[in-house]
Amino acid sequence: MKLAIGCDHAGPELKKEVLAYLDEIGVEYTDLGVQEGEKCDYPDKAQEVCAKVTSGECALAVLICGTGIGMSMAANKVKGIRAACCSDYFSAKYTRAHNDANVLCIGARVVGAGLACELIKVFIDTPFEGGRHQRRVDKIHDIENA
Repeated sequence: MKLAIGCDHAGPELKKEVLAYLDEIGVEYTDLGVQEGEKCDYPDKAQEVCAKVTSGECALAVLICGTGIGMSMAANKVKGIRAACCSDYFSAKYTRAHNDANVLCIGARVVGAGLACELIKVFIDTPFEGGRHQRRVDKIHDIENA
């Protein structure tokens, strides 16, 4: 499984910690985030990263901005994306299990590196449960396609 990761100018420091963790646990990724000192607008970065998921090049993505909220809002405008801004383990786990989220948004000014890595790990390790949840995800698709 390949992960796309991106950040705006608020996230390079956290992204660096996350990439080191992904290397440590052997997760393949594509780094689309900005480097320290670079500026970018989070909607542009969200669109670029989400394109890797919708094209099938990457299975899941992680987006980092100051709060995670702006990235989440922008990402959810991309057809085929179900992004969730999470800052706790339970939400990160169940947005995959019940909502089949394919993008995790994290706030670099909200969570530290240790928690961010924990959230990413549970997000990528948790499969979608399907079943009764599939009907609800299908309804999200219906809204998106209306």
